[in-house]
Amino acid sequence: MTSMSSTEEQSHFIILALAEAAKCPVVSGAFSVGCVLVHNHSVISTGFSRELQGNTHAEANAIDKLEDHSILPHVDLYTTLEPCTVRTSGLHPCTATIIQKGIKRVFIGASEPPDFVVCEGVNQLRQAAIDVIFVDSTSYTKSTGRILGEDCLAAARRGE
Repeated sequence: MTSMSSTEEQSHFIILALAEAAKCPVVSGAFSVGCVLVHNHSVISTGFSRELQGNTHAEANAIDKLEDHSILPHVDLYTTLEPCTVRTSGLHPCTATIIQKGIKRVFIGASEPPDFVVCEGVNQLRQAAIDVIFVDSTSYTKSTGRILGEDCLAAARRGE
């Protein structure tokens, strides 16, 4: 994978996160999100919304499934949708978990739209000195005829 440009690599991992989002059980009023954790250019954990019991989110699932949490400060998190800052279920917001676990870089496919829950994920991550990168891919657009961020948002809204 090291022969890819950083933009190609970022797109590759967001596309893998999109594949995770496609696994989400459809629930009315709930977004379908996918996440991959990457260490040394390799996927080490994946997650998708509602994968684990208890109305769980993709980012939390990927983190929870990782056996060695000590490497999280050296892991890149790729998610199809901006990590949440508010959980209507009362569970811990994904942004707070990312900050607490010491993850330093977060790659995002699309911002959370304002019609769901007001989300301050990007702002909170940046305030915590975490690099936030929105992934855009002209190669994805050339090969599919679609925009990567729009596909991430469409995946999130599946079932709405």
